[in-house]
Amino acid sequence: MFKRILIANRGAVAARVQRAVRALGATPVIVHSEADADLPYVRDAEEAHCIGPAAAMRSYLDAEAIIAAARRANVDAVHPGYGFLSEKAGFAQAVEAASMAFIGPRPKWLDAMGHKTRARALMAARGMPVAPSSDVLTGDIAAMVEQASRVGFPLLVKPAGGGGGIGMIAVTTAAELAPALEKATSLAQRTFACADVYVERLQSRPRHIEIQILADRHGHAMHLFERDCSVQRRHQKVIEEAGAAGIDRPRLDALADRCAAILADLGYDNIGTVESLYDSATGFSFLEMNTRLQVEHGVTEEVTGVDIVQAQIRLAAGALLADVVPTQPQVTGHALQMRIYAEDPVRFLPSPGMLDVFALPDEAGIRVETGYAQGCRVTPYYDPLLAKLIVHGSDRADAIACARAALAATRIEGVKTNIAFLDRVLCSPEFIEARHDTHLATRLAAA
Repeated sequence: MFKRILIANRGAVAARVQRAVRALGATPVIVHSEADADLPYVRDAEEAHCIGPAAAMRSYLDAEAIIAAARRANVDAVHPGYGFLSEKAGFAQAVEAASMAFIGPRPKWLDAMGHKTRARALMAARGMPVAPSSDVLTGDIAAMVEQASRVGFPLLVKPAGGGGGIGMIAVTTAAELAPALEKATSLAQRTFACADVYVERLQSRPRHIEIQILADRHGHAMHLFERDCSVQRRHQKVIEEAGAAGIDRPRLDALADRCAAILADLGYDNIGTVESLYDSATGFSFLEMNTRLQVEHGVTEEVTGVDIVQAQIRLAAGALLADVVPTQPQVTGHALQMRIYAEDPVRFLPSPGMLDVFALPDEAGIRVETGYAQGCRVTPYYDPLLAKLIVHGSDRADAIACARAALAATRIEGVKTNIAFLDRVLCSPEFIEARHDTHLATRLAAA
């Protein structure tokens, strides 16, 4: 087992991983930018290293600075968190070249699953259903338009080299396609250093369902059931739940079993999440695989009792899956997570500023994940996620009631937040009756 682990991230995920590392009896080492020096988990750290100025490209995305800090701290392993460098094969290779372990799957899996069209082909070849789509579009814009049009409208233009909803553009008519492709390729190059884009058929009202996978380096894989991540704004998740209400249990179990079997057959070797869209008429279709810890992992932990971060670390250290999770867990109750953002709740634009009041609920049954405290400043340099509130109820109705109570007990002043909007989603008839889809948040925001 590792003795010293550097956490190459910031905010809520850095605080979460810090807690897991301590629980395993290891020493967490924090890195931070100049802008994050006063955040509570940094002040509370056993050891912390500044890796650069506020700009992410000069700190959290600077692989050389992070590895230099890891060398100075004499760590055994590096945990990448999520976002930033967490799915960059080159970073994982550099960590391993420096004689440290990368806490995640081997670099070949980051590379294989990181390019979306290659990942789709890999999964489809093993029986995973995929939606109508193109390969990477090639040639000039006219040629790309011709290739994309063959898939049929409406379309979603997507970057092949990255995820997280960044750079996705919906196209409903042929006239919109060329400008969308020009914009998407430019954004993909700037954001992911890969201009590859592809298109897939845009589904009108799908659910976003994902399967949590655990796998070891000895050929074993298992699932921890599903999460429903359908409540999204601008392709970014804001409310997630475990499990997925309103979908037949046999269908969900069959998908989870298939995902685990495919990844065991491939030899995948750490945690990961298989994401899919669900339509009641056509079933599931593969979207992508994330080879990292998910922001929403906590809801799965709440209903299964498995600490996914500790499992991820132990698996990276070479533990057998059977020792990490001895038996297939069962789901108990229902869990919901609400992402509280510092943002304009109408336009969904970031709202940086000082947290003059930051009072989060401290009650049984409410789990809080945050990297902030009252008096901290929310800067414009990073994702504006302030906190995640996670609740666990006896059933979905109980979880929704607990979620609304948690939001009501939250007081944040000094920045705008999306708290009122989250509550609006939770009390909407579509959500309560499990008739929601990935466009619910957009409909509510426009109403």
